[in-house]
Amino acid sequence: MERNILYQIKTLDKMILRVFMQEKLDVKDFKLKIKPTRTQFTILSYLIEHHNEDIYQKDLEDVLNLRRATVSGVLQTMEKNTLITRVTDSNDTRTKKIILSKKAEEIFKRNKKRFEEIEDLVSKGLSEDELDTFFCVIDKMKKNLKDKNVTLEEN
Repeated sequence: MERNILYQIKTLDKMILRVFMQEKLDVKDFKLKIKPTRTQFTILSYLIEHHNEDIYQKDLEDVLNLRRATVSGVLQTMEKNTLITRVTDSNDTRTKKIILSKKAEEIFKRNKKRFEEIEDLVSKGLSEDELDTFFCVIDKMKKNLKDKNVTLEEN
């Protein structure tokens, strides 16, 4: 399994998740029944980075490369947990804008440092050239999959 790309990616993903979960997410003030998932944190991050833009479900489908049903389910859970609200667009009543709640902003900001620490840990000892090579290889792999029109789904 040492030279098996898929096995190595999955193993690395699991290791990162374990490190992340070693310390509980700082959500104690919010009494959440469910901790936000990685996909939810990705959505939170995207909404924060694009806070001056109108964001719709289709935008998230494209950015996350997930199917409509998957994104819809994640957004429903986020809405149920009051992390987001969806409001009808005044220009097109068939679509709904996704609005980040203040509660979600707080959760994300409190845990952003944890993400940065893990990013630093994972990239520790890697040179800029090694990181450039890593991103180049990952981009090529993603392109190979996109060329086959593969859409990722959350496990």
